[in-house]
Amino acid sequence: MYVFSDVLCFLMYRVVKYRKQTVRQNIRLAGVAKNPKHAKAIEKEFYKHFCDLFLEMIKSITISEDAIKKRFVVKNKALLERYGKQGKSIIVMCGHYASYEWLLSITYHMPHDGFGVYSPLSNPYFDRMVQKIRRKHGAYLIPRKKVREALQNHHDNSVLATYGFAGDQSPQMRPKNYWQRFFGIKVPVFTGGERLAKEFNLTVVFAKLEKKKRGFYEATIEPLAENPNDFTDYEITDEFLRRIEAQVKANPAHYLWTHNRFKHKDKAPE
Repeated sequence: MYVFSDVLCFLMYRVVKYRKQTVRQNIRLAGVAKNPKHAKAIEKEFYKHFCDLFLEMIKSITISEDAIKKRFVVKNKALLERYGKQGKSIIVMCGHYASYEWLLSITYHMPHDGFGVYSPLSNPYFDRMVQKIRRKHGAYLIPRKKVREALQNHHDNSVLATYGFAGDQSPQMRPKNYWQRFFGIKVPVFTGGERLAKEFNLTVVFAKLEKKKRGFYEATIEPLAENPNDFTDYEITDEFLRRIEAQVKANPAHYLWTHNRFKHKDKAPE
């Protein structure tokens, strides 16, 4: 599979040049490169990782439970088990970093039912395929606009659940958007994870993801807000962004640079 990934990387990077200008601009704006030579090295390594990630997502359909447990290790499962024994449902916040796709296999390591929040694709065929891939390892997808309804249903029926939020991408422009600096650039920020955590009193954790080597990843679960209503508005969201920044700065090549994260820069209201 990784031989094919190398071929795909050559085509995507050298021939098709898939979103190459967006990737290059994002790396420059984020300021994660020491110099132009370093920026080029990050760019090349990113495309290699990006193609691996795409094929690993497809491989999720056939990979066994034992294999994915070997390749995606959750380091501190005891924390998740403790929350389960306490009857606490959890919001897992992560960035589009390393193998955020395989993070859905976290359900193998906890007593909770697993749910991932996602934006449905416009193409119904690909949307069904994505749902099938992500459901393989016990995580079900909830469309972004139906999340609150699902949480209310689970709350009313005492469902012990974990909800995955990848909240580092760019929301649509709205008058009530929350703006914060991300890599020093003021951008609109998703706050749904924090708002729902406070409304339903859900424990919030951060999934620190790392790519150890090709095809092998680790997730360290870090407490972010065990009692979310003890935090001021946006405090949880701000801390989440800081942790994403630290993660990306440690190894920039494993972040999803193809997404135009800074497209709304310089548009913040006074």
